[in-house]
Amino acid sequence: MKNYVLLVITFLTFSCSEKENSTENPLEQALASENANIKRVMDNLEEHAVQIKFSRIKREGEQISFKDYDFQVDSTNYFYPASTVKFPISLLALAKLNTIEGMDRNSSFYIEGDSVITTFAKEIQKIFAVSDNAAYNRLFEFLGQDHINAELKKIGIGPIRIAHRLSAPEAHEITTKPLIIYSNDSTTTTLTGTVNTTAEPLSLKYLEKGIGYIEEDSLITAAFDFSLKNYYPIETQHELLKTVLFPELYRSQEKIALTAEQLDFVQTAMHTVPRKAGYDAETYYDGYCKFFMYGDTKENIPEYIHIYNKVGDAYGTLTDCAYIKDTENDVEFLLTATILVNKNAVFNDNKYEYDTVGFPFMAELGRALYDYELN
Repeated sequence: MKNYVLLVITFLTFSCSEKENSTENPLEQALASENANIKRVMDNLEEHAVQIKFSRIKREGEQISFKDYDFQVDSTNYFYPASTVKFPISLLALAKLNTIEGMDRNSSFYIEGDSVITTFAKEIQKIFAVSDNAAYNRLFEFLGQDHINAELKKIGIGPIRIAHRLSAPEAHEITTKPLIIYSNDSTTTTLTGTVNTTAEPLSLKYLEKGIGYIEEDSLITAAFDFSLKNYYPIETQHELLKTVLFPELYRSQEKIALTAEQLDFVQTAMHTVPRKAGYDAETYYDGYCKFFMYGDTKENIPEYIHIYNKVGDAYGTLTDCAYIKDTENDVEFLLTATILVNKNAVFNDNKYEYDTVGFPFMAELGRALYDYELN
């Protein structure tokens, strides 16, 4: 009888432990889903170069802690970050304004040779609402490559290299253009451009991708070389996001120097959907720049769901770095992920499986992890 009781206790202990182990990693659970949007990617992992970082958030009074989970995260495995680099550029532009007397984010300016007169605030809002490339390029001219990379290196958030503009004819030009600043309606001052250091080729894995690429309407049958492109890996994106959403957890030297008021401005811009920023809702639906949970639908995001994020999509690569908060059900988590969807392995041909594979995977991943936290 004693042996039988002991056997039952042992069985129950093993069963409980097995159950706890099977549920302790929410990311593993989400990726084990039989949902077709996730399964088709998981069945072809090598093709899709998936990397994911997920953070559960625990609050005890004023104390905040993170439990991080990784899937295939490796900063030495290169992926093209696309528009996600607009996030650090926006932060650095605000920080630089703090060092220039008489200027702030509402200062009007234009780039020499540009016909658009705008403000720094407007450009940053465009970046988060619809991921505007021209807005990024204007801030890039304001900062310059050397300043960008020196400031990011100072805070030590992880490996990163920003070397070029986006969708511009002279993307890699190392000389930035002057900015003409309006002191008032009739008086202007000029911020001179800078001459920056030429980017060195990156030394990482998977810098050469595919079997061909399109250049000037011709197919080049060779791997596409990303070695001179921007570099912003998953770990760095995830950490920078934490410094902006949870600045109290970081020392001043570990984050970009923004005032509390600037942080509030950035956070608001990050979660504002296009229709609330004045854009046509038919073209720029809520999920246009919110890949997790809503990237595969044109339905409005509920008012109680706030997604503070920055996405990127180019060359068949989709990336999103987000803090998702449900104010009604007390759910919050951080999620950063990237996926490659380029079945024909030809780059720059605009034939990518964004709608059939990429967006459904990102949206379902977000929903699976949201459901896990909700329950």
